[in-house]
Amino acid sequence: MKIAPSILAADLADLASAVKQCEDGGARLIHVDVMDGHFVPNLTFGPPVIADLAKRSRVGFDIHLMVSNPEVLLDRYLDTEPIRVSFHHEATRAPARLAARIRGRGVGAGAAINPGTGLDQLLPYLEHLDHVVLMSVQPGFAGQAFQPHVLDKARQLRAAAEARGLFTSIEMDGGIKPGNLDEVAAAGVDVAVVGSGVFAAESPAEALAALRRQANE
Repeated sequence: MKIAPSILAADLADLASAVKQCEDGGARLIHVDVMDGHFVPNLTFGPPVIADLAKRSRVGFDIHLMVSNPEVLLDRYLDTEPIRVSFHHEATRAPARLAARIRGRGVGAGAAINPGTGLDQLLPYLEHLDHVVLMSVQPGFAGQAFQPHVLDKARQLRAAAEARGLFTSIEMDGGIKPGNLDEVAAAGVDVAVVGSGVFAAESPAEALAALRRQANE
């Protein structure tokens, strides 16, 4: 399982240093939460910020669009050349079409679902996705408590993907720390997004390296 540090939990006044800490800790993917102040209350990173950070990073970005009408903003974020982009199922009426646009740019396409959204909502278009982001907290704020019932979703999703012969990557986002990381891995999660568990530490690079060892990355 990979650990993707979330820079939303970093010192937002010094994001370049946060990216360097991710690199020093051995990250192979950096998670970037994009919030629009509408789909979720907070407002975070625009395309120019991500583009400038990407110039300073040797690690690819995993962009998570927590935005309304992702169709409107998508191309500007794809222009930052991320490794993968996910949109929220709850925010679009044409998820398969949106995923095709992402894949058409050579970027991994993913859909995210909130803790209260049933897995059955995205199963009809699962074959159009490279990954699924299972939110284990309500989207919008860092530092929330992990919701363990989402582990069942991960197990169910793994079974559904395997039954269809799909190699869908499962990502889990929210409240993941050393105390529940083993459970997350055992549920079949491929990528664990960790924010406060990395950046609240005295040494984020050392905390990330320790999490990677625990995850046997």
